Formats: sequence, C-alpha cells, structure tokens
Amino acid sequence: MSKEEIKELILDGNRIHDIPSFYDEVNRVFMQEVGFTLGPSLDAFNDVLHGGYGAIRGNEPICLKWLHFEKNKEDLGVAATIAFYRAKLEQPETFNPEWARKKVDELECGEGQTYIDMLLEIIGEHPNIRLVV
Repeated sequence: MSKEEIKELILDGNRIHDIPSFYDEVNRVFMQEVGFTLGPSLDAFNDVLHGGYGAIRGNEPICLKWLHFEKNKEDLGVAATIAFYRAKLEQPETFNPEWARKKVDELECGEGQTYIDMLLEIIGEHPNIRLVV
C-alpha cells in the first residue's frame, strides 16, 4: 500500500494538558466535519476510532501521529487518572463507588492502568490504526 493511501491524523500533545483537553484535541482532529463533538468518554474515543463518522470513514489505514507524547504520558498519568476516578466517587448514583475506590487504591499503590494506558489499549485494538509517537 502506498503512503498516499494512508490517511494521516496528528494529535498535537502541546494542546493536551489533562483529560478534558485530550478530548478537545480529539474533537479538533477527528470531528471537524461533523455537527457534534465527543464527550470525555473512553467509549466515545473507541467509537470514533471504529470510523463511520468524523475523520475515519471506515476501516481505511490510518497513521495517527501523536506529537509531544512523552509530555502527555505525564499529563494523562497517575495524578490525572486518580482525579478521574475521584470524580466518579462523587457521583455514586451514576458510578460504582467500590469500583472507583479500588482503581484509586491500585494507582496509589503504583499499580493499575493510567488514563494514557487505557487510551493506548483502545488505539491498539484497531488494527487499521498505526500509532506513531
């Protein structure tokens, strides 16, 4: 397959400093030509990578370049992930507090997935997307 046939999308890590700004950048890159934006949701991020709307129309090959990735590993690392789960603890009517507390405890013990780990796992589930950091 030639380079011309591979769609290139670029996430600018300098625009990302926390979880909400990650989704702002995803919307800038993936949702420009769509009349709606994604909310801050791992499921929504996974859905947009499946394609069918936004920048990815189907199963076409994608080269996803993530600039300043090393900076974002910290931005979306342990502290951001603990804050993400603690926000869920404040909404026990919506989220399972035992599950969220367990996730916080794991991270505080140096275990568990960070938000960036979860994003990388989601990207890795899409064989048509090659991530370049």
